[in-house]
Amino acid sequence: MLSIAVCDDELIECCNIARQINKILEELNVACTVRQFSSGQELLNAAEQFDIIFLDIIMCRIDGMRTAQLLREKAFDKLLVFISSSREYILDAYDVEAFSYLLKPVDENKLKKVLQRAIPKIEYHSQEYMIVSKERQKRKLFLDDVYYFEIKGRMMEVYGTKDVFTFYERISHLEDTLRNKGFFRCHKGYLINMKYVTVYNRQELTLDNGQKLPIAKRRYEEFCREILEYMRKNGGIV
Repeated sequence: MLSIAVCDDELIECCNIARQINKILEELNVACTVRQFSSGQELLNAAEQFDIIFLDIIMCRIDGMRTAQLLREKAFDKLLVFISSSREYILDAYDVEAFSYLLKPVDENKLKKVLQRAIPKIEYHSQEYMIVSKERQKRKLFLDDVYYFEIKGRMMEVYGTKDVFTFYERISHLEDTLRNKGFFRCHKGYLINMKYVTVYNRQELTLDNGQKLPIAKRRYEEFCREILEYMRKNGGIV
């Protein structure tokens, strides 16, 4: 389901755009939720991650361009579509990697074309990720790229498909965060991505990169249940 935000301090305009989006996506048979915001600050304070943000530029207090800059600083990497009654800011939109720029009053056909172009891009970039921190730097970590996590003292070591790096986190907190996302804590020191498990027995499991990791005796039965359920949900024949 697509998650879409519309931010415009003109309430009637905001409602109209949200209504048009709902109508178009219903015609395209695409499930969505559309939330409306009346200010840039209200949007910035929202907790959820949106797939597309439709953002008015000329707003009181924080304008749309500054709101977009702050969203990018917060690691928002999905699609931004600006809406404005003026062409004046078209070049500025490139600085925040805007996907499109619509002029008010918004033409429904043009809005439909924007949504039709956006949907395949969103589906392609629909991988889940988390933001991790180390030494005041933040990094986006795509869950699909992780083989497993290993706790080493106060540091969490991530073994990914591309590299290995460390960050600060408690494994118990990470286990809670990744619950129901295809990860399982097979041992007190390891949290594995079940996508990459190829072989397992009562003592250990093997990932498809050849890495062998232990399975704690008391966790084995739960692991069997979880891996079978994961396979059922993801097309495995069991």
